This record gives sequence, structure tokens and C-alpha cells, in this order.
Amino acid sequence: VKPWIKTSLAPGSRVVTEYFIQSGLQKYLNQLGFHTVGYGCTTCIGNSGELDKSVASAISENDIIAASVLSGNRNFEGRVHPLTRANYLASPPLVVAYALAGTVDIDFYEEPIGKGKNGTNVYLTDIWPSNEEVSEARQTYVLPEMFKSIYEAITKGNPMWDKLSVPSSILYSWDPNSTYIHEPPYFKNMTMEPPGLRKIKDCYCLLMFGDGVTTDHISPPGSIHKDSPAAKYLLEHGVDHKNFNSYGSRRGNDQVMVRGTFANIRLTNKLLNGEVGPKTVHIPSGEKLTVYDAAMRYKEANQDTIILAGADYGTGSSRDWAAKGPLLLVSSHLTK
Repeated sequence: VKPWIKTSLAPGSRVVTEYFIQSGLQKYLNQLGFHTVGYGCTTCIGNSGELDKSVASAISENDIIAASVLSGNRNFEGRVHPLTRANYLASPPLVVAYALAGTVDIDFYEEPIGKGKNGTNVYLTDIWPSNEEVSEARQTYVLPEMFKSIYEAITKGNPMWDKLSVPSSILYSWDPNSTYIHEPPYFKNMTMEPPGLRKIKDCYCLLMFGDGVTTDHISPPGSIHKDSPAAKYLLEHGVDHKNFNSYGSRRGNDQVMVRGTFANIRLTNKLLNGEVGPKTVHIPSGEKLTVYDAAMRYKEANQDTIILAGADYGTGSSRDWAAKGPLLLVSSHLTK
């Protein structure tokens, strides 16, 4: 696998790892760099870690449309990593094949994916297993007892988890110093009766979008950019950059998540005349600010704001913060 390719393997369960090991497949996956990094939703939600610095610099400095190939179920722009604009869904064997080829700009029917030991071209058809081979491996190595033994121990956790000290109380005791869990403001001053409608007058446009703004644009789940308002908040609360983690991991802290609303680096705000990034124009002053900073400036001046958007606004993965974040930033939305 070419050195600029970032590889990872996240099986759906430990049973998969077991039959990969028993069949001998894991050994070869390890040799290619497909080591198990976790289980379930990892890379597909942006938790695969950073790219090599030289690769990241080359992408940013040359405006390269970098691609990812994954066997997950989401191919939103920047979802796997903020720098991957093109993302393709494929079966796991094809993911490995594209990694071997080192590019998505390839016709597997006509072009080799590499060279064999004797220097001859190797095509995908040369290494693709037959249905009979797959069936034989499944019958030999995917066994009922694997599921039974692994799932019998699924509730046992691990020694470190079992040793955690947990307070016993009816209500959760909020820790004011926690940067992961923070008491949210949604229910303060809430009454049993809905407040009803209120007039919005002389409002300013905070953001103006075209079509196809997804929940990933509204509330990105991945890494926290070092120059973002969320990063500034975490640094002010004693969190080092290496411990920022991701927006998805900090969804229990409204202070982080409201700052991460519209923080997707691929955001296209029409108020910026083609510039891409999580910024907007504070209309009264003409200043270009982060979306969060502009929203707070409007709030401090008691000025209503609105988001204008085209068709399919808010489509994509179900994400509560794609609703809660805008609620804490703007007065209303007007979408097609």
C-alpha cells in the first residue's frame, strides 16, 4: 500500500475479528496496514485520526480534491476526514483494492492494481475470490460457537471499566469542570405550555445557503479544528490540543457543540461570495467572523437573525445537534 494511503479496519463486532484470525486473513490485512482500530462507528464518523502531516499539507496547499474509499454507509463531504472532499462507498474487498492501487482514478477492468513478485501486472480479477472460495471460508470459519462465546461475555466489560467510581443518586450531579458533560440551557425557564409564536422584525441574515446542506454541514461530528471557537473554548478550560477528541464525543457539552454548529470546513455560505469555510459576514459592521462569533455578536445586541437555505436543508444522518445548535444561534430558518 502506498505511503500516502491511510488504512484502517473497524469490524462490526469482535466475532468478525475472530473469524478473520482463524481463517488467516487478519495476518495479511495487518501486513497491508489494515489493523483493527475499533468496532462499529469509528472511521465513518471521522474518528480515524489525523492524516500524515506531509499529506495534509500537500492537499491543503495545492487544493487537491482528496478521496476516501470506505465500506461504511455515509459519503458526505468531509465526513471521514475534513480534507476528503470526494468519498466513495464500496465493499470491503474493493476498499483494499483501491488502497493497493493508490488511486480512485483507475479502471479495474483494464488497468493493473500493481506488480507481482516477478514484475508482471496484477489485475483485480487475478486476486478476487470466487463465490466458491468465499462460501467455503464462511462454512469453515464463521461458526456458531464464536457468536456464543463472545456474546456471553459482552456485559462483563473490562477491569478498568469495572473499577470506575460511580456516584449513586436519583438525579445527575453536574460537574462544572467537565468539558464532556455540561448542563444544557434548553429547559431553563421552560413552562408546561408552549410559548407560542413571536414576531421577528428587522432580522439579519446569519447564513445563506444553496441546496443540499446536510446535517454534517450543520453539525459536523468529526475532529475539532485547532483554530475553531470550540478549540478556543477547550484551551481556555485546560484541554490540550491532543485531547480535543471530536465533536461527536463531546455532544454532551452544549458549550462545545454550539460553537461547533456550522463549523464544517466545507461550508459554502453565499454571503462570502464563493469562499468556502465556516465563516460569515456580520452585516452591521461588515466584519468576517466565525459563524459562532457573529451569532453571539447579534445576540449581544438583541438583534434577530435568520438562516436562508434552498432545497434539502437538513437531510442526512439523524443528528440532534443539527436541530439544537441552530436553536441556540438564530431566531428562525427560511428554507425551500
